[in-house]
Amino acid sequence: MEEVKALIGDIRNGKLAPVYFLMGDEPYYIDRISEFIGENVLTEEERGFNQTVLYGKDTGVDEIVGHAKRYPMMAEYQVVIVREAQHLSRTIEQLAEYAANPQPSTILVICYKYKTLDRRKKLIKTLRKGESVVFESKKLYENQVADWIRRVLLGSDYRISHKASALLVEYMGTDLSRISNELDKLKLVLPKGAEITPETVEEHIGISKDFNNFELKKAIAGRDIPKATRIIAYFSQNPKENPFVLTVALLHTFFSQLLQYHGLSDHSPKNVASALRINPYFVGEYKTAARNYPMKSVSRIIGALREMDLKGKGVGSASMSHRDLLQELLYKIV
Repeated sequence: MEEVKALIGDIRNGKLAPVYFLMGDEPYYIDRISEFIGENVLTEEERGFNQTVLYGKDTGVDEIVGHAKRYPMMAEYQVVIVREAQHLSRTIEQLAEYAANPQPSTILVICYKYKTLDRRKKLIKTLRKGESVVFESKKLYENQVADWIRRVLLGSDYRISHKASALLVEYMGTDLSRISNELDKLKLVLPKGAEITPETVEEHIGISKDFNNFELKKAIAGRDIPKATRIIAYFSQNPKENPFVLTVALLHTFFSQLLQYHGLSDHSPKNVASALRINPYFVGEYKTAARNYPMKSVSRIIGALREMDLKGKGVGSASMSHRDLLQELLYKIV
């Protein structure tokens, strides 16, 4: 995130590179940087003649270079943005010749999503030798997303509770673009300085603060059977919002981490959070679960979860309802 801030700061201050090669598994920052360049390098009047957007599926390297070698009209720069450039993976290396001698009055932005180019390839080496920018947008681990949410909101003068951020991560995983869109919705209805709570998330995003996979995991960890039963009853009545395969996947991850916890010699919160790649806020949940589920039980449960995952996908369970699957899942765990 600091690298992104520095990059945006340079662009804002007019320190521009001739080529921005934006690549990586996380599309969020690729989109944000390319959008910032598209909205800030040229004035609104200049964009009409000097900004071109191409798509990897519909263009080729020769066409990109042709656009890049043009001169701007009544402006200092022209901007050429190539979206979905990963579709050019077989020919993208041909850009190396242009990268060696880019047009000084062109800002060429290549959005190479969901992939990375080998840094030993000629194109990357050529870009790095010059004044161009090679930026790799890496996917965040799930345990890093809650902190990312907190920092993004602090930058906009908002706060969020641990439980509310956990709800968002549990519901949307590591999809930063989707999370960002939901946070933007919350900012529209909350005043600056407000704290986002589970109640806020429930009211404006539609995620139940009491009946979700996060609460089910917590109930199972504490062997709170009545609460776990209420949650799966809610899930069975709302199958579209609570797909069985997602529930099984989350519980499988939890018990796999719990098995890891049992194998640790150092159970200090800092070491557990680091080893399991979880937010320190949730270490207590694993400590409770370890008391309720010894290592032998955890191994058995992981095997049962794999079996239930297959059943959830229709293997040997064609006649089982969503409710039956959930009830069997809970029975096999506790």
